[in-house]
Amino acid sequence: MGAVLPTLLLILAGLLVGGAWSLYRQGAPRGAVLLTGLLAVLATAGGLLWLLPGEG
Repeated sequence: MGAVLPTLLLILAGLLVGGAWSLYRQGAPRGAVLLTGLLAVLATAGGLLWLLPGEG
């Protein structure tokens, strides 16, 4: 699978950042914006950590 999964996670993170920004601009409830932003941070962290060298 190589670099496919981390690439997909980073693409997902980008979509989630855009979604969070869009929600913020539309005046969505703070909880929805924060949840979307948190998911973006988690997807980014997962994609980057997957790329780190290590065992395996």
